[in-house]
Amino acid sequence: MNAGVFYAALAYTAWGWLPVFFKQLNQVNALEVVLHRMVWSLIFLMCVLAVLKRWAWLRGVAREPRVLLAFGLSALLLSVNWSVYVWAVQNAHVLDASLGYFILPLVNVAIGFAFLNERPRRGQWLAVAVAAAGVLWLTVQAGRLPWVALVLAISFGIYGLLRKLAKLGALEGLTLETLLLSPFAIGLLAWWAWHGQGALVQGDRATLGWLLLAGPLTAIPLLLFAAGARRIPMATLGILQYISPSLQLLLGVWLYGEAFEPARAIGFYLIWTALLLYSAESLLNGRKQLSGK
Repeated sequence: MNAGVFYAALAYTAWGWLPVFFKQLNQVNALEVVLHRMVWSLIFLMCVLAVLKRWAWLRGVAREPRVLLAFGLSALLLSVNWSVYVWAVQNAHVLDASLGYFILPLVNVAIGFAFLNERPRRGQWLAVAVAAAGVLWLTVQAGRLPWVALVLAISFGIYGLLRKLAKLGALEGLTLETLLLSPFAIGLLAWWAWHGQGALVQGDRATLGWLLLAGPLTAIPLLLFAAGARRIPMATLGILQYISPSLQLLLGVWLYGEAFEPARAIGFYLIWTALLLYSAESLLNGRKQLSGK
């Protein structure tokens, strides 16, 4: 139990500090950062698989077009999520990115209801309603939808749905996704380099070093998360997941000086209230189930 909490907390802490990493690459286009992330993640994951000698799943996947199609779709959603996130960090929208991951648990409730025939309890519906009020408030006071937060939450929510239904584990699944994306990524990076553009040609050693780090910084937290998720209850995991957006929020306000005016704060307060309701309801329901046994 303690080891599981440690692994999961470490994973969420690493994800929470990602804005600091991507800020080091402000001089590189967000799309190019994501392409490098795909390529170096694949190389790192291949090394991990080589050490673990876990290649048998590749032969099975190659004979299942439906699996390839499903992971092709999840890879597309992952690339959208990564691209919007990197763009948000590089363009002073760290608070909007954190909002997306605060909303995510409640988006998951709605996705479970829509696609998995799950029946949310009254407390969960109340939390979703309060969060929706928060999003509506942010839309009204800004004059536009908080699109960064919504794209991040919805894309990762649907991605999580696809991975929940998939046959492969975290390591193999991410490897397959990056493998499917890598021809496009390598081709576009090579095209830019051929024409004297991009970080591979124009970047200094520090920039190239940061881009190389994208591989392990993508894969290691995911492996820690997978190790933690196997050892602790979902309710505990649900509480720990707020570490990441909370760190991002603090970084956005205190380190990067993003505006957190009172009108905007009201929307966040509503969403935090929704998360408290959701967490409290989940914990109470978990205790009832345990006492019923």
